[in-house]
Amino acid sequence: HRFTGLNEMSLGLLAWPLQVHRGFVAALSADLAHSRSWRVWEFDSDIVSVVFIGLWEAFYQQKFNISGIMVELPTYSEINSSWVISNEISYGQGLMLLANFMMSVALIFSSVALFVSRIKVPYPDFLRLCYKASALLLFLSCTCITIAVSWNFTVDFYGQTTLDFPLTFPVEREMITNKRLSYVFPLGTATSILLFGIFIFCYKIWLTSSLLLVNYALAAYELSFIIPCKQLADSLCLSQFCWQHLSKNLVHIFCSINIC
Repeated sequence: HRFTGLNEMSLGLLAWPLQVHRGFVAALSADLAHSRSWRVWEFDSDIVSVVFIGLWEAFYQQKFNISGIMVELPTYSEINSSWVISNEISYGQGLMLLANFMMSVALIFSSVALFVSRIKVPYPDFLRLCYKASALLLFLSCTCITIAVSWNFTVDFYGQTTLDFPLTFPVEREMITNKRLSYVFPLGTATSILLFGIFIFCYKIWLTSSLLLVNYALAAYELSFIIPCKQLADSLCLSQFCWQHLSKNLVHIFCSINIC
């Protein structure tokens, strides 16, 4: 009982910083998914000079001639069926949605673990289950974000993308003069590293608590085996010297059985 209480207390104390870090990383991931800077293209055009392309929306400043005065207005264009959507954008949408969903579920598991650790009744097995599920979901989220960001970066700068604008767009893809490196790739890499670090931390908590529970169970089994032998020795009126030798032999035998 002391072991389970201390183990539960340690898991509860570790839940607070993990919860804060998970919330911070979830905010980064949500900002990454809604960013319009997955691709930043410059064009040789007097109407639109730069286009910021996200996973679901594009943004650009378009110049209009109003009464002989050139006015630059912000314009948003939803990426829909009128666009020629490339595979890295299409799969990137699904991967980022999946990553944010799994991260939300991981936050739910960690919140439940935090709540359980605050109540009086000990549930160490349930806490370990929550941390194990949270670690698995965080690892999968990290994988999804890494694939989405790396695929987009590689195709944009080193490959040949099939992404193209609709017919009503003010510029064409052939007018591209330069491609900028935006904050999406560094932010995605940092988010993946943070997620992987939290995954390792959760996994170590689960693994350590499981090993401690196994040691506790072995110790309890050892005591349940030796105490009846002590009672038998007392009933047979064995001397203290004989009992010491007998208990040592029993411990050696028990350890040999465990090793085997």
